Amino acid sequence: MGGSRASSTYGDAVRDLRQQLASAPPGTPPRLAKRTSNLFRFREPPTGPVLDVSAFSGVFDVDPDARTADVGGMTTYEDLVDATLPHGLMPLVVPQLKTITLGGAVAGLGIESTSFRNGLPHESVLEMDNLTGNGDVVLARPDNEHSDLFFGFPNSYGTLGYAVRLRIELEPVRPTVALRHLRFANATECAEAIAEICKRHAHGDDAAPVDFIDGTVFGPDEYYLTLGRFTDDIGPRSDYTGNRIYYHSIRERTSDALSVRDYLWRWDTDWFWCSRALGAQHPLVRPLWPKRYLRSDVYRRIVAWDRRHRFSDRVRALTRAPRQEPVIQDIEVPVDRLAEFMDFFHRDVGITPIWLCPLRLRGTRTWPLYPLEPETLYVNVGFWSAVDLRDDEEVGDRNAEIERVVTALDGHKSLYSTSFYTEDEFRKLYNGAEHDQLKRRYDPDGRLPGWYDKCVRGR
Repeated sequence: MGGSRASSTYGDAVRDLRQQLASAPPGTPPRLAKRTSNLFRFREPPTGPVLDVSAFSGVFDVDPDARTADVGGMTTYEDLVDATLPHGLMPLVVPQLKTITLGGAVAGLGIESTSFRNGLPHESVLEMDNLTGNGDVVLARPDNEHSDLFFGFPNSYGTLGYAVRLRIELEPVRPTVALRHLRFANATECAEAIAEICKRHAHGDDAAPVDFIDGTVFGPDEYYLTLGRFTDDIGPRSDYTGNRIYYHSIRERTSDALSVRDYLWRWDTDWFWCSRALGAQHPLVRPLWPKRYLRSDVYRRIVAWDRRHRFSDRVRALTRAPRQEPVIQDIEVPVDRLAEFMDFFHRDVGITPIWLCPLRLRGTRTWPLYPLEPETLYVNVGFWSAVDLRDDEEVGDRNAEIERVVTALDGHKSLYSTSFYTEDEFRKLYNGAEHDQLKRRYDPDGRLPGWYDKCVRGR
């Protein structure tokens, strides 16, 4: 913890947080006072008590020899990466948006282009201090009396407590990430290449290792995989933090190079491609948009304002434009079912671009609230836009259709956005019985939100 003074400060912060929870009136679940959010379950502003967790938004210690970091649960990955890169280290998985917090990525899952070899963020956690609903702060490790919470915490979304400190593994970096963009004619060819590359951590006859892999889909006949590898080359490197736009380069170039920091945040500058809908990519607007505001959290605040005031809905109504349904989801399907899902998606949803990211659990551990099979290679499919409703559709129908198809293909859906499962479906898919058991032990009085209420009802 970086010495006795840091330990004392942390201990004081823990005592204060416990007191805040104890003094909160019962009956209304507390919420965290956070400046940013990466959830897309928009709802009316909550009125319950607010917990000040600002003391847990820093990196307490980096141990370069052990390759570990002790980190406050509310620390953003932007701050975490800034603390580890000077030591030549990075977290094993760095989710693609700067303001995702470490605790949020563990409680709500995260993914990135190292996930084919390093799994998901919670798999590199060595231990956690968790504030539980009963007011205790417990140390959860895979081998202690709170191992049930350690394994059950991922995908619990704050319903079992909040991680206030986590010790995580780190891995070495090199100065540059060299990229290759490979084009494929269809989903089947792309899926076959994903399986081969993720098995060998290499591509074709090239002896160079593949350290990173993700994909971008621009249409049914235009699939790209981007392969990255660490290198010590510090020659010319691209900069996509200003007027140039990273995802455009995937179609324009076959090779590229970025500094390791710029590679980790390559998607944040334009929120993948979603800044396009806000005008930030317009050639007349882009030079005028301050560079410091080319960030995902800025765009997300704009969208939240629009949702709150229904500005876009009012404009569409005035112009008699078709009704729309937001379709903002990330799903995972086994790689050998990817082509089936994409055929459905191109035909019945039609959103482009689409993000692909392969993942495989690191080992044989199972994580009961998000039950991926340890030996199975999955592909995350991310799509974030809106669709015009058909004449016979209501808002929610297209998302519910996606959920049905994902389930039929032995896949899973992330819960950061709107969901439409019945309670029985939700409990079956995400192991509700295990959550009930953990809830009885760590939140017996129901001080924290219910899982279905939080993730589906949006309460």
